[in-house]
Amino acid sequence: MRKYLNQSYYNLDLIAEKFSSEYINAKPFPHIVFDNFFDPKFLNNILDDFPKNLDNIGKVLDHDAEQKLVNLDNTQLSGNIIEFLNAANSETFVTFLNKISGIEKYLIPDPYHWGGGTHELRDKGYLNIHADFNKHPKMKLDRRINMLIYLNHDWKENYGGSLELWDREMKKCRKKIVPIFNRVVIFNTDDFSYHGNPEPVNCPDKSNSRKSIALYYYTNGRPETEVSKEDHSTLFKNRPNTNDSRKLTYYKKIFWKLFIKKKRLLKGYK
Repeated sequence: MRKYLNQSYYNLDLIAEKFSSEYINAKPFPHIVFDNFFDPKFLNNILDDFPKNLDNIGKVLDHDAEQKLVNLDNTQLSGNIIEFLNAANSETFVTFLNKISGIEKYLIPDPYHWGGGTHELRDKGYLNIHADFNKHPKMKLDRRINMLIYLNHDWKENYGGSLELWDREMKKCRKKIVPIFNRVVIFNTDDFSYHGNPEPVNCPDKSNSRKSIALYYYTNGRPETEVSKEDHSTLFKNRPNTNDSRKLTYYKKIFWKLFIKKKRLLKGYK
């Protein structure tokens, strides 16, 4: 892992010890932001290799709650990117995450990169405030930590796409993080860690886009205080005086009714 890091972060044990208290006590939920965390030369290579056809080899998420592109097939990624993802899932790095977060259970990386990997938001792309899905659909483990790595040179706040961290009551955005190149955000994820980038991307250069790499880490079990309900998918929330998630719920209901109707017809029911 060391060869990917900026020299200032070579000693991950020391970094974890130095910043663990800041991480655990951060508001509105445990998190930390590191700038220039990785070797910029290597990260530029990752950016050069970032898929330019993610809409073809990945999945387009396009509805009222989110408009973004995500990778679904690691075999379509470059060797550089796959090597980097594997390093971020290594024992060395996972141990660092355990130490800095204070999570007692052993963290488990996701070799499938379910919902993670390369993410892209093009012009007008966004992701509304939400709490993440809480169980890995294949491994049946509890999702505990997200790590986001931003790949956007010269990105300005007025370009949109900033990561927002909201309080538990969804009354106030407590922190806004501009997704600039080589900025890393690590945070705990549970049923109340509301976050997202709801302000649409509006870069003057419409051919430019907001690019990132997302990695998720799990444990076998979690504290009951972090769970509001049983296994669930993404829980979208409304910001004050908005209908951010309401239309999505409406369309989900319509889709579900059509799905059930089609299933009944295929079985010969009316």
